[in-house]
Amino acid sequence: MSPQEPLQRSVCRPGRDSALNSARTIVSILDDVEEAASEKGSVSVDDVVQSIGDRAYGPLIMLPALLEITPIGALPLVPSFLALLIVIFAGQVALGRKCLWLPEHLGKRSAPAERVEEARKKLQSIAQKLDDWFRYRLPWLTSTPSTRFAAGCCILLCLTVPPLEIVPFASTLPMAAIAVFGLAMTVRDGLLMLLAYLLMGAAVTGAVFIAAST
Repeated sequence: MSPQEPLQRSVCRPGRDSALNSARTIVSILDDVEEAASEKGSVSVDDVVQSIGDRAYGPLIMLPALLEITPIGALPLVPSFLALLIVIFAGQVALGRKCLWLPEHLGKRSAPAERVEEARKKLQSIAQKLDDWFRYRLPWLTSTPSTRFAAGCCILLCLTVPPLEIVPFASTLPMAAIAVFGLAMTVRDGLLMLLAYLLMGAAVTGAVFIAAST
């Protein structure tokens, strides 16, 4: 990287939350990412965010949370690092930013078109099931103000993660709630968002119980 290159970049979403974007399916998003990869021979994180458009925040909040739920989450400091990544992205949602800030090294990470095609084929059936299961229900819970509030809840949940690291896998519940918040943002399902709030309540209660017991 040359001295003139910025250390960070902003990837803009579409100018407004149009009805067309709200109606997009996960399958169509995967198709758009594959198309972008086939045109360039590879696809970067920036390209993926541009393809996802106004749903980019959901996956970027959801994926680190899902990663923490795996055995990787038992490694020291990993949950706190993943929580920090979530705070970076959720904070931008809560602030209502129109452009997504990405660290330079993350935005330029890329994968060849062949791997993108392979991943799309593996995810196709899962994406179709998600599109069938989760629909545009309780739309007021996925409106822009509600989504910003949900992002703030994700940040609060992340704050519980570092203290919970003293107990193995204790941070799984808050991260599970964050993952559901991210999925709800992606599929625009208010009923799923409501489930995320219920999980948040359970996570906060569990965190208080653990804190009182230690």
